[in-house]
Amino acid sequence: MLISLIAIVFILIKGQDLIVPLVLATMLWALVREIKQGLDKSRFMREKIPGWLKSLLISVALIGIVGLLFKILINSTKSVTKSYDLYKSNVEVITNQINALFDIDLASILGNQLAELNFATLFSSLLNELTSIFSSAFMILLYILFIFLEEANFSSKIKVIVKNESQYQKLVDVLESIEESVTKYLGLKIFVSLITGILSYFVLIFIGVDGPVFWAFLIFILNFIPTIGSLIATFFPAIFSVLQFAEFGPGLMVLGLVGAIQIIVGNFIEPKVMGNSLNISSLVAIFALMLWGSIWGVTGMLLSIPITVIMVIILSQFPQTRNLAIMLSKDGSIVKK
Repeated sequence: MLISLIAIVFILIKGQDLIVPLVLATMLWALVREIKQGLDKSRFMREKIPGWLKSLLISVALIGIVGLLFKILINSTKSVTKSYDLYKSNVEVITNQINALFDIDLASILGNQLAELNFATLFSSLLNELTSIFSSAFMILLYILFIFLEEANFSSKIKVIVKNESQYQKLVDVLESIEESVTKYLGLKIFVSLITGILSYFVLIFIGVDGPVFWAFLIFILNFIPTIGSLIATFFPAIFSVLQFAEFGPGLMVLGLVGAIQIIVGNFIEPKVMGNSLNISSLVAIFALMLWGSIWGVTGMLLSIPITVIMVIILSQFPQTRNLAIMLSKDGSIVKK
Protein backbone atom coordinates (compact mmCIF):
# COMPACT_ATOMS: atom_id res chain seq x y z
CA MET A 1 0.00 0.00 0.00
CA LEU A 2 2.85 2.38 0.85
CA ILE A 3 4.54 1.70 -2.50
CA SER A 4 1.22 2.23 -4.28
CA LEU A 5 0.63 5.56 -2.50
CA ILE A 6 4.14 6.76 -3.36
CA ALA A 7 3.60 5.74 -6.98
CA ILE A 8 0.25 7.57 -7.12
CA VAL A 9 1.70 10.78 -5.68
CA PHE A 10 4.66 10.56 -8.09
CA ILE A 11 2.29 10.15 -11.05
CA LEU A 12 0.09 13.04 -9.87
CA ILE A 13 3.11 15.36 -9.60
CA LYS A 14 4.85 14.35 -12.83
CA GLY A 15 1.61 14.03 -14.79
CA GLN A 16 0.11 17.33 -13.62
CA ASP A 17 -0.03 18.82 -17.14
CA LEU A 18 -2.13 15.87 -18.31
CA ILE A 19 -4.14 15.02 -15.20
CA VAL A 20 -5.31 18.54 -14.17
CA PRO A 21 -6.97 19.22 -17.56
CA LEU A 22 -8.64 15.78 -17.29
CA VAL A 23 -10.01 16.62 -13.83
CA LEU A 24 -11.27 20.01 -15.07
CA ALA A 25 -12.79 18.39 -18.17
CA THR A 26 -14.59 15.81 -15.99
CA MET A 27 -15.98 18.55 -13.77
CA LEU A 28 -17.06 20.55 -16.82
CA TRP A 29 -18.75 17.42 -18.20
CA ALA A 30 -20.58 16.95 -14.88
CA LEU A 31 -21.68 20.60 -14.97
CA VAL A 32 -22.95 20.18 -18.53
CA ARG A 33 -24.91 17.10 -17.43
CA GLU A 34 -26.47 19.07 -14.55
CA ILE A 35 -27.51 21.92 -16.87
CA LYS A 36 -28.85 19.45 -19.43
CA GLN A 37 -30.97 17.75 -16.77
CA GLY A 38 -32.40 21.15 -15.87
CA LEU A 39 -33.22 21.88 -19.51
CA ASP A 40 -34.86 18.46 -19.87
CA LYS A 41 -37.55 19.56 -17.42
CA SER A 42 -38.96 21.50 -20.37
CA ARG A 43 -41.00 19.21 -22.61
CA PHE A 44 -39.83 21.00 -25.75
CA MET A 45 -36.14 20.64 -24.84
CA ARG A 46 -36.64 17.02 -23.79
CA GLU A 47 -38.51 15.87 -26.90
CA LYS A 48 -37.38 18.17 -29.71
CA ILE A 49 -33.66 18.75 -29.06
CA PRO A 50 -31.28 15.73 -29.29
CA GLY A 51 -29.10 15.03 -26.26
CA TRP A 52 -25.82 15.40 -28.17
CA LEU A 53 -26.91 18.81 -29.52
CA LYS A 54 -27.81 20.05 -26.04
CA SER A 55 -24.42 18.90 -24.71
CA LEU A 56 -22.64 20.65 -27.60
CA LEU A 57 -24.58 23.91 -27.19
CA ILE A 58 -24.10 23.99 -23.41
CA SER A 59 -20.36 23.27 -23.75
CA VAL A 60 -19.90 26.00 -26.37
CA ALA A 61 -21.91 28.45 -24.22
CA LEU A 62 -19.84 27.68 -21.09
CA ILE A 63 -16.56 28.02 -22.98
CA GLY A 64 -17.76 31.28 -24.51
CA ILE A 65 -18.76 32.66 -21.11
CA VAL A 66 -15.39 31.68 -19.62
CA GLY A 67 -13.55 33.26 -22.56
CA LEU A 68 -15.55 36.49 -22.26
CA LEU A 69 -15.00 36.55 -18.51
CA PHE A 70 -11.24 36.21 -18.91
CA LYS A 71 -11.17 38.97 -21.51
CA ILE A 72 -12.99 41.29 -19.09
CA LEU A 73 -10.74 40.08 -16.26
CA ILE A 74 -7.53 40.83 -18.16
CA ASN A 75 -8.79 44.30 -19.14
CA SER A 76 -9.74 44.97 -15.52
CA THR A 77 -6.29 43.89 -14.31
CA LYS A 78 -4.57 46.09 -16.90
CA SER A 79 -6.57 49.12 -15.75
CA VAL A 80 -5.49 48.45 -12.16
CA THR A 81 -1.81 48.06 -13.04
CA LYS A 82 -1.89 51.39 -14.93
CA SER A 83 -2.50 53.12 -11.60
CA TYR A 84 0.68 51.59 -10.16
CA ASP A 85 2.36 54.97 -9.52
CA LEU A 86 -0.64 56.17 -7.49
CA TYR A 87 -0.65 53.05 -5.33
CA LYS A 88 3.09 53.27 -4.82
CA SER A 89 2.85 56.86 -3.60
CA ASN A 90 -0.03 55.91 -1.30
CA VAL A 91 2.19 53.34 0.43
CA GLU A 92 4.21 56.18 1.92
CA VAL A 93 1.03 57.99 3.03
CA ILE A 94 -0.32 54.86 4.74
CA THR A 95 3.08 54.19 6.30
CA ASN A 96 3.15 57.68 7.82
CA GLN A 97 -0.40 57.23 9.16
CA ILE A 98 0.55 53.93 10.79
CA ASN A 99 3.72 55.50 12.25
CA ALA A 100 1.71 58.34 13.76
CA LEU A 101 -1.07 56.08 15.03
CA PHE A 102 1.13 53.46 16.73
CA ASP A 103 4.25 55.62 17.30
CA ILE A 104 6.54 53.26 15.39
CA ASP A 105 8.89 53.43 12.40
CA LEU A 106 7.34 50.95 9.99
CA ALA A 107 9.99 51.52 7.31
CA SER A 108 12.81 50.48 9.63
CA ILE A 109 10.86 47.40 10.76
CA LEU A 110 10.14 46.17 7.25
CA GLY A 111 13.49 47.30 5.82
CA ASN A 112 13.57 47.63 2.03
CA GLN A 113 10.47 45.51 1.44
CA LEU A 114 8.17 48.53 1.18
CA ALA A 115 10.44 50.23 -1.34
CA GLU A 116 10.68 47.08 -3.42
CA LEU A 117 6.91 46.52 -3.44
CA ASN A 118 5.78 46.41 -7.08
CA PHE A 119 2.03 46.22 -7.53
CA ALA A 120 2.23 45.69 -11.28
CA THR A 121 4.30 42.55 -10.76
CA LEU A 122 2.07 41.47 -7.85
CA PHE A 123 -1.12 41.69 -9.90
CA SER A 124 0.45 40.00 -12.90
CA SER A 125 1.71 37.12 -10.75
CA LEU A 126 -1.66 36.73 -9.05
CA LEU A 127 -3.50 36.73 -12.38
CA ASN A 128 -1.02 34.20 -13.82
CA GLU A 129 -1.63 31.87 -10.87
CA LEU A 130 -5.39 32.03 -11.39
CA THR A 131 -5.36 31.71 -15.18
CA SER A 132 -2.86 28.83 -15.08
CA ILE A 133 -5.82 26.59 -14.26
CA PHE A 134 -7.29 27.35 -17.68
CA SER A 135 -4.01 27.57 -19.59
CA SER A 136 -4.49 24.07 -21.03
CA ALA A 137 -7.75 25.01 -22.73
CA PHE A 138 -7.01 22.86 -25.77
CA MET A 139 -6.36 19.77 -23.62
CA ILE A 140 -9.58 20.38 -21.66
CA LEU A 141 -11.60 20.69 -24.88
CA LEU A 142 -9.97 17.53 -26.24
CA TYR A 143 -10.71 15.57 -23.07
CA ILE A 144 -14.33 16.68 -22.84
CA LEU A 145 -14.88 15.84 -26.53
CA PHE A 146 -13.71 12.27 -25.95
CA ILE A 147 -15.71 12.03 -22.71
CA PHE A 148 -18.88 12.88 -24.63
CA LEU A 149 -17.97 10.39 -27.36
CA GLU A 150 -17.25 7.69 -24.77
CA GLU A 151 -20.50 8.43 -22.95
CA ALA A 152 -22.58 7.21 -25.92
CA ASN A 153 -21.09 3.67 -25.77
CA PHE A 154 -20.34 3.39 -22.06
CA SER A 155 -23.54 1.54 -21.10
CA SER A 156 -23.11 -1.05 -23.86
CA LYS A 157 -19.51 -1.72 -22.73
CA ILE A 158 -20.63 -2.21 -19.14
CA LYS A 159 -23.34 -4.60 -20.32
CA VAL A 160 -20.79 -6.71 -22.17
CA ILE A 161 -18.52 -6.84 -19.10
CA VAL A 162 -21.31 -7.57 -16.59
CA LYS A 163 -23.46 -10.28 -18.15
CA ASN A 164 -25.68 -10.90 -15.12
CA GLU A 165 -28.74 -8.64 -15.49
CA SER A 166 -29.25 -7.99 -11.78
CA GLN A 167 -25.56 -7.17 -11.21
CA TYR A 168 -25.60 -4.95 -14.29
CA GLN A 169 -28.64 -3.02 -13.05
CA LYS A 170 -27.08 -2.64 -9.59
CA LEU A 171 -23.86 -1.29 -11.08
CA VAL A 172 -25.80 1.12 -13.30
CA ASP A 173 -27.78 2.35 -10.28
CA VAL A 174 -24.56 2.97 -8.32
CA LEU A 175 -22.94 4.84 -11.23
CA GLU A 176 -26.05 6.95 -11.72
CA SER A 177 -26.11 7.75 -8.00
CA ILE A 178 -22.45 8.81 -8.10
CA GLU A 179 -23.08 10.97 -11.16
CA GLU A 180 -26.17 12.58 -9.62
CA SER A 181 -24.39 13.37 -6.35
CA VAL A 182 -21.26 14.76 -8.04
CA THR A 183 -23.16 16.92 -10.54
CA LYS A 184 -25.42 18.23 -7.78
CA TYR A 185 -22.44 19.15 -5.61
CA LEU A 186 -20.54 20.92 -8.42
CA GLY A 187 -23.61 22.78 -9.62
CA LEU A 188 -24.58 23.99 -6.15
CA LYS A 189 -21.01 24.94 -5.19
CA ILE A 190 -20.56 27.02 -8.34
CA PHE A 191 -23.96 28.62 -7.69
CA VAL A 192 -23.07 29.55 -4.09
CA SER A 193 -19.63 30.86 -5.10
CA LEU A 194 -21.25 32.89 -7.88
CA ILE A 195 -23.66 34.51 -5.39
CA THR A 196 -20.70 35.44 -3.17
CA GLY A 197 -18.74 36.90 -6.08
CA ILE A 198 -21.67 38.90 -7.51
CA LEU A 199 -22.69 40.38 -4.14
CA SER A 200 -19.05 41.29 -3.43
CA TYR A 201 -18.80 42.90 -6.89
CA PHE A 202 -21.69 45.28 -6.11
CA VAL A 203 -20.15 46.13 -2.74
CA LEU A 204 -16.80 46.97 -4.39
CA ILE A 205 -18.60 49.05 -7.06
CA PHE A 206 -20.46 50.93 -4.32
CA ILE A 207 -17.24 51.71 -2.42
CA GLY A 208 -15.39 52.58 -5.65
CA VAL A 209 -12.60 50.03 -5.49
CA ASP A 210 -10.58 49.71 -8.71
CA GLY A 211 -10.78 46.44 -10.66
CA PRO A 212 -14.03 45.12 -9.10
CA VAL A 213 -14.25 42.37 -11.74
CA PHE A 214 -10.81 41.09 -10.77
CA TRP A 215 -11.63 41.04 -7.06
CA ALA A 216 -15.05 39.45 -7.62
CA PHE A 217 -13.43 36.73 -9.72
CA LEU A 218 -10.79 36.20 -7.03
CA ILE A 219 -13.53 35.88 -4.39
CA PHE A 220 -15.45 33.43 -6.60
CA ILE A 221 -12.37 31.22 -7.13
CA LEU A 222 -11.12 31.35 -3.53
CA ASN A 223 -14.57 30.42 -2.23
CA PHE A 224 -13.73 26.83 -3.28
CA ILE A 225 -10.99 26.81 -0.61
CA PRO A 226 -12.57 26.34 2.85
CA THR A 227 -11.94 28.94 5.59
CA ILE A 228 -8.53 30.10 4.32
CA GLY A 229 -9.94 31.02 0.91
CA SER A 230 -12.70 33.13 2.45
CA LEU A 231 -10.21 34.98 4.66
CA ILE A 232 -7.85 35.72 1.77
CA ALA A 233 -10.77 36.76 -0.46
CA THR A 234 -11.84 39.27 2.22
CA PHE A 235 -8.48 40.68 3.27
CA PHE A 236 -6.91 41.15 -0.20
CA PRO A 237 -9.47 43.67 -1.55
CA ALA A 238 -9.63 45.34 1.87
CA ILE A 239 -5.85 45.92 1.93
CA PHE A 240 -5.90 47.04 -1.71
CA SER A 241 -8.66 49.60 -1.04
CA VAL A 242 -6.56 51.07 1.78
CA LEU A 243 -3.67 51.53 -0.65
CA GLN A 244 -5.97 52.90 -3.36
CA PHE A 245 -7.67 55.57 -1.23
CA ALA A 246 -4.75 56.10 1.20
CA GLU A 247 -7.35 55.87 3.98
CA PHE A 248 -8.41 53.14 6.39
CA GLY A 249 -12.14 53.88 6.06
CA PRO A 250 -12.75 52.20 2.66
CA GLY A 251 -10.64 49.22 3.73
CA LEU A 252 -12.73 48.75 6.87
CA MET A 253 -15.92 49.05 4.77
CA VAL A 254 -14.70 46.35 2.38
CA LEU A 255 -13.61 44.19 5.30
CA GLY A 256 -16.96 44.56 7.04
CA LEU A 257 -19.31 44.24 4.03
CA VAL A 258 -17.45 41.54 2.08
CA GLY A 259 -16.78 39.71 5.35
CA ALA A 260 -20.50 39.89 6.17
CA ILE A 261 -21.33 38.39 2.76
CA GLN A 262 -18.85 35.56 3.37
CA ILE A 263 -20.34 34.86 6.82
CA ILE A 264 -23.99 34.97 5.67
CA VAL A 265 -23.39 32.85 2.56
CA GLY A 266 -20.99 30.45 4.27
CA ASN A 267 -22.96 29.89 7.48
CA PHE A 268 -26.58 30.25 6.41
CA ILE A 269 -27.12 30.01 2.64
CA GLU A 270 -24.52 27.35 1.75
CA PRO A 271 -25.53 24.79 4.44
CA LYS A 272 -29.20 25.07 3.42
CA VAL A 273 -28.43 24.79 -0.31
CA MET A 274 -25.69 22.17 -0.13
CA GLY A 275 -27.22 19.95 2.55
CA ASN A 276 -25.13 16.76 2.90
CA SER A 277 -23.30 17.42 -0.39
CA LEU A 278 -20.43 19.08 1.50
CA ASN A 279 -20.48 16.77 4.50
CA ILE A 280 -16.75 16.33 5.10
CA SER A 281 -14.78 16.70 8.30
CA SER A 282 -13.03 20.04 8.89
CA LEU A 283 -9.82 18.17 9.71
CA VAL A 284 -10.12 16.22 6.45
CA ALA A 285 -10.73 19.49 4.57
CA ILE A 286 -7.57 21.11 5.98
CA PHE A 287 -5.53 17.96 5.35
CA ALA A 288 -6.85 17.77 1.76
CA LEU A 289 -5.98 21.45 1.27
CA MET A 290 -2.38 20.86 2.40
CA LEU A 291 -2.03 17.58 0.49
CA TRP A 292 -3.31 18.78 -2.89
CA GLY A 293 -1.59 22.14 -2.42
CA SER A 294 1.76 20.37 -1.98
CA ILE A 295 1.09 18.24 -5.09
CA TRP A 296 -0.40 20.79 -7.53
CA GLY A 297 0.25 24.15 -5.85
CA VAL A 298 -2.50 26.80 -6.04
CA THR A 299 -4.41 24.69 -8.56
CA GLY A 300 -4.42 21.77 -6.13
CA MET A 301 -5.70 24.00 -3.31
CA LEU A 302 -8.61 25.18 -5.47
CA LEU A 303 -9.48 21.64 -6.51
CA SER A 304 -8.81 20.01 -3.12
CA ILE A 305 -12.33 20.21 -1.68
CA PRO A 306 -14.22 19.29 -4.89
CA ILE A 307 -11.91 16.28 -5.34
CA THR A 308 -12.29 15.22 -1.68
CA VAL A 309 -16.08 15.58 -1.75
CA ILE A 310 -16.26 13.55 -4.97
CA MET A 311 -14.03 10.87 -3.40
CA VAL A 312 -16.32 10.66 -0.34
CA ILE A 313 -19.39 10.41 -2.60
CA ILE A 314 -17.81 7.58 -4.60
CA LEU A 315 -16.55 5.73 -1.50
CA SER A 316 -20.01 5.92 0.07
CA GLN A 317 -21.56 3.95 -2.80
CA PHE A 318 -19.70 0.69 -2.15
CA PRO A 319 -20.07 -1.49 0.97
CA GLN A 320 -16.32 -2.22 1.06
CA THR A 321 -15.40 1.49 1.31
CA ARG A 322 -18.49 2.95 3.02
CA ASN A 323 -16.86 2.91 6.48
CA LEU A 324 -13.97 4.98 5.13
CA ALA A 325 -16.45 7.49 3.69
CA ILE A 326 -18.13 7.70 7.13
CA MET A 327 -14.77 8.45 8.78
CA LEU A 328 -14.07 11.20 6.26
CA SER A 329 -17.52 12.75 6.72
CA LYS A 330 -18.39 15.46 9.22
CA ASP A 331 -21.14 13.74 11.19
CA GLY A 332 -21.36 10.25 9.70
CA SER A 333 -24.16 11.17 7.26
CA ILE A 334 -23.21 10.02 3.78
CA VAL A 335 -24.86 9.70 0.43
CA LYS A 336 -25.55 6.02 -0.14
CA LYS A 337 -27.53 3.85 -2.50
